[in-house]
Amino acid sequence: MPTNLNNKIEDLKSYLDSCVDKFNTPQFIEKDPISIPHQFSKLQDIEIMGFWVSMLAWGQRVTIINKANELIQLMDGAPYDFILNHQEKDRKAFLSFKHRTFQATDTLYFLEFFQDFYKKNKSLETAFSNHISPKNENIEAALKGFHEQFFALPDAPHRTRKHVSTPIRKSSCKRLNMFLRWMVRQDDNGVDFGLWKKIKPSQLLMPLDVHVDRVARRLGLLERKQTDWKSVIELTNNLKQFDKNDPVKYDFALFGVGVLEKDEFN
Repeated sequence: MPTNLNNKIEDLKSYLDSCVDKFNTPQFIEKDPISIPHQFSKLQDIEIMGFWVSMLAWGQRVTIINKANELIQLMDGAPYDFILNHQEKDRKAFLSFKHRTFQATDTLYFLEFFQDFYKKNKSLETAFSNHISPKNENIEAALKGFHEQFFALPDAPHRTRKHVSTPIRKSSCKRLNMFLRWMVRQDDNGVDFGLWKKIKPSQLLMPLDVHVDRVARRLGLLERKQTDWKSVIELTNNLKQFDKNDPVKYDFALFGVGVLEKDEFN
């Protein structure tokens, strides 16, 4: 490899590492949707609200957080307890819950899936980890398997499928990849939870939103014209040259530059 290219890579790694250090801090939590699961200490509460708020994560972050807090109130402040013990009549209160194209039909199915799942399983982790092994290069098979399991109930509405993505549709699966980052990544900074141990951080893939996409292209980390599943693979593989064991930590850097400092970098 030419020396000048080596230097360029080292310079980019140094820059990205400094951005990770800047944004991967507890101060990041307050204005980000990850603040929602951080309200809880019980594993299942964190999983339920982490998954739900990540599925709602499009639009203004303050709106996303407000809508997730509305869900928490509807579940009496105890998501896992509500999921396990609520009756059919208790779902009526959720009929008015909406967030953009996420409507009552979707809300009711999320409740149904969670109740069915948690009556049979201890942790949502198995819905992902059962579909891959440590030998898998990444979590693609886990996302495909989860999607099939999530919509396996007899009355699963077709319209709800657009809210839970899958690589089968060539989607970038941004929200699912973000949720898995929260649950799998672990360090001493206190942002990501690191509660799941059956999936390795090295298997995670980048949550590719418009901000990450823009900054990644500017830095030469993404060349594919489309923003799709293949772009996610390309970006993650390029980031592995900086940290093969934890490439998704650079989500903090690219997202931070793209959103939290957008005025400075535009």
